[in-house]
Amino acid sequence: MKNYPNHYQELVRLMKDMGKEIPQQMQGFSALHKSSLTDNALSKRTKELIALAIAISVRCDGCIAFHVHDAVKAGCTREEVMETIGVAILMGGGPAVVYGCEAMAALNQFVATDEFAK
Repeated sequence: MKNYPNHYQELVRLMKDMGKEIPQQMQGFSALHKSSLTDNALSKRTKELIALAIAISVRCDGCIAFHVHDAVKAGCTREEVMETIGVAILMGGGPAVVYGCEAMAALNQFVATDEFAK
């Protein structure tokens, strides 16, 4: 099983490195990410849960790491994340069950870190 907090940190580092190589593209993606997840008609929390469901459906480990991390950081509860996993399974079938397990493992690992200790 992956260590999602470490995977998240490694992706953050790699994205910073990539930003040095292709700054325009990464700045554009960063702006898109920020504007897409800003509170508006839908809250940031809701948008993170939507992004997580899509990450599970498209089978993106790195996306799962980011959006579980950011969902917990935005204040999503375990129940909300788990229900989101359930909806992703509905839409993604068997492969979504496997990646739903990955998302649950990520949730367990992130909430156990000092960053989210209560």
